[in-house]
Amino acid sequence: MTQLDVSIDGITEGQRIPEEFAFGVRTEDTPFTFGANISPAIRWSAGPGGTKSYAIIMHDSSVPTVFDDANQEGKVIPADLARMDFMHWILVDIPAATTSLAKGAESEAVVSKGKPTGPGAHGVRGANDFGMFMAGNPDMAGNYGGYDGPAPPWNDELMHEYVFSVYALDVESLGLKGVFSGADARAAMEGHVLASGAVVGTYTLNPDLL
Repeated sequence: MTQLDVSIDGITEGQRIPEEFAFGVRTEDTPFTFGANISPAIRWSAGPGGTKSYAIIMHDSSVPTVFDDANQEGKVIPADLARMDFMHWILVDIPAATTSLAKGAESEAVVSKGKPTGPGAHGVRGANDFGMFMAGNPDMAGNYGGYDGPAPPWNDELMHEYVFSVYALDVESLGLKGVFSGADARAAMEGHVLASGAVVGTYTLNPDLL
């Protein structure tokens, strides 16, 4: 499969993601507070012949499968705990003429109750996984479309890895309607990917890993 050359301003492969792109940051006074949550500028090389659209999926590949001890004083999430994918950004049906998004295009701040899903200025937004974690908080509950950045548990002993993937597709639209997930997008892309590329950044709020 053809490789897309993906680059992200301010994010170097394998290095720490700058705090301006994070949903959560650590301060001297608190292990967690909301960050600037700005979506980074991302660009990619043009897909091969037959490319009719692009898709972006950003996920954290290091999220604990059990959250009982997350962000709890006196407890830790062990590094060897089983992990799962957590979706931070799902954008599909990006026009074939588009090969970059500007900084802030998909998020300029943490937005309580989330950002809109569905058709937008740059494509069609899916719902990232922040919605399921905010469901019990009436001040924050909602569908979280667009980009929301890193916010790993501050007591996790494992450094988290964030994968920014871009896909060149052979269809103009994946036909996804309503509030769809990253899993829905991945399933819809099956058999339609002509090329892909990715950048992986790291992030943690655990001071022992900084």
